[in-house]
Amino acid sequence: MTRIVVLISGRGSNMRAIVEACQNGIIDGSVVAVISNTIKAVGLDYAQSQNIDTAVLDHTQFSDRNEFDTQLLTLVDSYQPDWLVLAGFMRVLNADFVNHFLGRMVNIHPSLLPLYPGLNTHKKALAAGDTEHGATAHFVTPELDAGPTIAQTRVPVLPTDTEQTLANRVLQAEHELITQALQLCVSGVARYTNGKCTLGNNMTKIPATGHQQGEPS
Repeated sequence: MTRIVVLISGRGSNMRAIVEACQNGIIDGSVVAVISNTIKAVGLDYAQSQNIDTAVLDHTQFSDRNEFDTQLLTLVDSYQPDWLVLAGFMRVLNADFVNHFLGRMVNIHPSLLPLYPGLNTHKKALAAGDTEHGATAHFVTPELDAGPTIAQTRVPVLPTDTEQTLANRVLQAEHELITQALQLCVSGVARYTNGKCTLGNNMTKIPATGHQQGEPS
């Protein structure tokens, strides 16, 4: 069984979607650990309720970013993961960490990358007058939010939207997106190859809900 470790910083709703997808056979794998950089992450409670190992590595207790990343790498490696997922993990990881897991680390980001890397994506989409917004599942590379896209989901921006209403709607779409994208990775359909996401000829088609996938190989 494919071993998955998930990193979170808050409520962990995408982590929960991944756990449930594994339990329901949508993802051919198992979440073996959930790790947070803050003890206040409420998602840890859910993971514990599912008898999943949890750990907290408080980034405020480290003298610098590199020391934290080194300890986090050791902790993650102790679970021998096949895949590492950043699901609302609010830390930028250094190049040594990323390169250690290159090609088997996935992030979910709340924008249609390459639009709006970083924070405040919903505010930026509204300020730009965008008519659609969404989320991206992508392989993680050392450059922030710049790794190759595995799949995207698009959400219309409504005239009445606020940052919160738009964020809520995008988050709901993220749950389906991350589970489908992760299964593409776990099954070997989606692969990180020479800096790109390639999809095998036996590509599993995602239902027509606005999702877009990486490049066929």
